[in-house]
Amino acid sequence: MVLPKRSFQTELISEIGLGTWQLGSADWGTIPENDAFAILQAYADQGGNFIDTADVYGTGISERTIGKFLKQTSLPMLVATKLGRRSDNGFGWPRNFTYDTMRQQVESSLGNLQLDQLFLEQLHCIPTEELQKGDVFDHLRRLQDEKLIRHWGVSVETAEEAMICLQQDGLASLQIIFNLFRQHLSDEFFALAQEKGVSLIVRVPLASGLLSGKFTHQTQFAPSDHRHYNANGEKFNVGETFSGVAFEDGVVLTQAIAALMPDDRLAAWAIRWILDHPAVTTVIPGATKVPQVQTNGEASLLPPLPAETHAALRILYDNQIKPKIRGKY
Repeated sequence: MVLPKRSFQTELISEIGLGTWQLGSADWGTIPENDAFAILQAYADQGGNFIDTADVYGTGISERTIGKFLKQTSLPMLVATKLGRRSDNGFGWPRNFTYDTMRQQVESSLGNLQLDQLFLEQLHCIPTEELQKGDVFDHLRRLQDEKLIRHWGVSVETAEEAMICLQQDGLASLQIIFNLFRQHLSDEFFALAQEKGVSLIVRVPLASGLLSGKFTHQTQFAPSDHRHYNANGEKFNVGETFSGVAFEDGVVLTQAIAALMPDDRLAAWAIRWILDHPAVTTVIPGATKVPQVQTNGEASLLPPLPAETHAALRILYDNQIKPKIRGKY
């Protein structure tokens, strides 16, 4: 399999990327380094070339693991990372948003990844007021002029934040939560993103695993897993966990979604649904096991879902799912 690619500015990136929050061994349980390398290699073996990480995933563990992998592979990889949420060693809000501190964060990521230039640096779900103020965008442009980063983008939590960012010249990408539990965003700003040539990077495509179809009401998560400690938004935006839907509701609604799909490959069809939106450049599902990487890649082999299936899924969303989403989106 060679994963198909879509345009990202002047580059071509795989329409199925690899999210690596889990490789930080902090919020999804522990993943030994050898297992992390196996996951990265399985993705590379599919012909994938786009990896997304962040400096806070395991306080640098994810970035450093990817950096080691890049040194042992000859396959070309484009790595995106994120900044703005560190609180270690004197970092924190609002200090993180000065030019000097943003440069420190970029240089730290470059060191972890063992790179001379970042393919894509993204603001990592920073406060809305910082986006409105706008200084952070000027800092990113300066870092780009200094050749420390090739492109810059923003990971956002809400449609309001997306619209703020879309007014900025030079914005390469928006990273958003978009899936069968968060469908309405396609109405909000997808057309504008396409008009401006801004790539959409989709995170949480399987709603923290709900759309694997493997969870039941008896499923339990380890205390260190964000699906346990942030199930109701206790630590950060509730949308990052199960897309803001209560777990018990999510299990039931997943069954209703599965009943509308062509067959039992729910995870692959859920990703295919996202890829059916032409404004989307890449989807970045995570994986804690090699077979999950392979399942995610299967979405590229599937045909587009029929129009009637898309319509039925939207009716289900509008009537039963959207009213149950919690948090600001």
